[in-house]
Amino acid sequence: MKDTVWTPETLAAENTERNRRLNVDYDPVRGIGCHGRRVECLVPGHGTMMIPQTMAADKDFASVTDWESHARLRIKHDFEFWCATCVHIKDKVTAHIIPFTLNAPQRRVAGLLEDMRTAGRPIRLIMLKARQWGGSTLVQIYMAWIQIVLRRNWNSLICGHLKDTSSAIKGMYSRLLAEYPPKLWQEECVPRFSSFEKSRNVNIITGRGCLVAIGSAESQEAIRGFDIAMAHLTEVAFWRNSERHSPDNLVRSVCGSVALLPYTVIVMESTANGTGNYFHGEWLRARAGQSDKVPVFVPWYEIEIYRCPVDDAWQLWCSLDDYERKLWNDEGLTLEMINWYHQKRKEYSSHALMKAEYPGNDVEAFACTSLSIFDPAHLDRLRQECRPPLWRGEIVGNAESGPASLHGLHPDVTANGTLEVWSDPDSVTAAKHYLAVVDIGGLSDKADFSVITVIDACNFDGRPEVVAQWRGHTYHDLLAWKAARIAAWYRRALLVIESNTLETEYTDDGGGYILEILSHSYSNLYRRTGNRLGFHTNVSTKSAAINELMRQVRDGLYVERSAEAINEMSWFERKPQGGYGAMPGRHDDILMTRAIGLYVIATEMPAATLRSRSTTGALKLT
Repeated sequence: MKDTVWTPETLAAENTERNRRLNVDYDPVRGIGCHGRRVECLVPGHGTMMIPQTMAADKDFASVTDWESHARLRIKHDFEFWCATCVHIKDKVTAHIIPFTLNAPQRRVAGLLEDMRTAGRPIRLIMLKARQWGGSTLVQIYMAWIQIVLRRNWNSLICGHLKDTSSAIKGMYSRLLAEYPPKLWQEECVPRFSSFEKSRNVNIITGRGCLVAIGSAESQEAIRGFDIAMAHLTEVAFWRNSERHSPDNLVRSVCGSVALLPYTVIVMESTANGTGNYFHGEWLRARAGQSDKVPVFVPWYEIEIYRCPVDDAWQLWCSLDDYERKLWNDEGLTLEMINWYHQKRKEYSSHALMKAEYPGNDVEAFACTSLSIFDPAHLDRLRQECRPPLWRGEIVGNAESGPASLHGLHPDVTANGTLEVWSDPDSVTAAKHYLAVVDIGGLSDKADFSVITVIDACNFDGRPEVVAQWRGHTYHDLLAWKAARIAAWYRRALLVIESNTLETEYTDDGGGYILEILSHSYSNLYRRTGNRLGFHTNVSTKSAAINELMRQVRDGLYVERSAEAINEMSWFERKPQGGYGAMPGRHDDILMTRAIGLYVIATEMPAATLRSRSTTGALKLT
């Protein structure tokens, strides 16, 4: 409705209609407004109930004669009913202990969990949270339902960034057991936690044989090797990443023991904590459909407490800025939601701070908590043009190194090849100009990667386009010849080799003898001021190259094909002590080839390598 011209009358009418659609009847005891397929059931003394279809098909359904037998069978099929009749929680607004009736976001997420369970699939979810809607509560209570009602000897783990976080979640579980309705408890013993083998971190639910362990990302050794069927990993974005503590290793260790079976659960959830961390990477994988987990984000406006009454709809409308009007026109929010947002913004010194606390989408959530120099919204746009390579393999010649390696060039296509090619070189008559950029890394698996990136300096829509990329570890002399083969195959591309490593590690006088030797066989090498071979990265040139990359990303001026390049941009930041670099434990070698390449194209290619068609259609260098 973005093009609608609103009047006081049409605005009020539309808002009334939006509120009407929001006011859905919800009664989890009667089964009204609940998830899944339901059928009517008459319960003596209690009237008509809408029960899950699976309950009506249960072999024990014929023996249901009263409310107690109805409830004892129904809690095995109806999570929302079980929550309302068996679970009590502390209300965040009144601080009173009340029956757990799911709010709107909780119902949506519970529906996703139930869809996986009833389909017989392992339950896997990654959840990006806004604040104060009870996401962690929902996940833990859902896991408790499985342990208390559906499965015996079904162990679970609660792991937060700090042990106190995990303990708080377990405390809610203890209250659930303490206040569980005796008539609906299936065991002879009293529902409670008992210490398991004198462990401080592991308890057993009496009568069920289900262990509940708590741990933290700070004390990873205490939870490794624990036999679990369900894992609740909370505030993962805040898990520390260092040489001793790696979120990737911990999740792999913990979740590796969870079998791919029905009723197994892995839920990873967190509020956002910037881009480039483990949680952000897992969120992007899930959103792209490359993960085992279903992604779910709950924006602030789904949370029912974030609404304010509106006394004068037209006066409010006239006071809104463009962003707030977009919430109405594009997102379909009510004026009560927008009024809450409008008033709440006054508490914050900037809109970015407001969006960090109350994001409306996942891009806002990550962007407004990020230290990255690249706006996640711009990276999201750049990511839209990424795609799988046309082929993988290598460009090989008559030898691995030396002048002979530049003869007999041809592609060797292999599924596990380290060269990714998105576009083959155009024919010799096409008006194309390529450059190949090399960032030199180390030899070991723990060292920085070496990267060779080929960029078409001017594709068909006038933008530079990444067309090929090699990334790996090899000896530096072999890397130089490999880069020359790739550059030669791309119509003798301008070969831009970052020279710092070669100049400092191989000669005392900074001569860079590898480049000198290569120049005798491959003449189209980049030369900087003073006719010196190679691109030298220093404070000045790195800053200029990074600024050029930032400009091109911001304005959509180049075409990226590699999702890994965008991942590197998401964790590339301005350092407190000055300069730029990747977050600890991350790489930026792919990013640097883009920065250097785009900088050379913007500043030197028009004068150095511009090609034009002759009257015969052949290419010539001007």
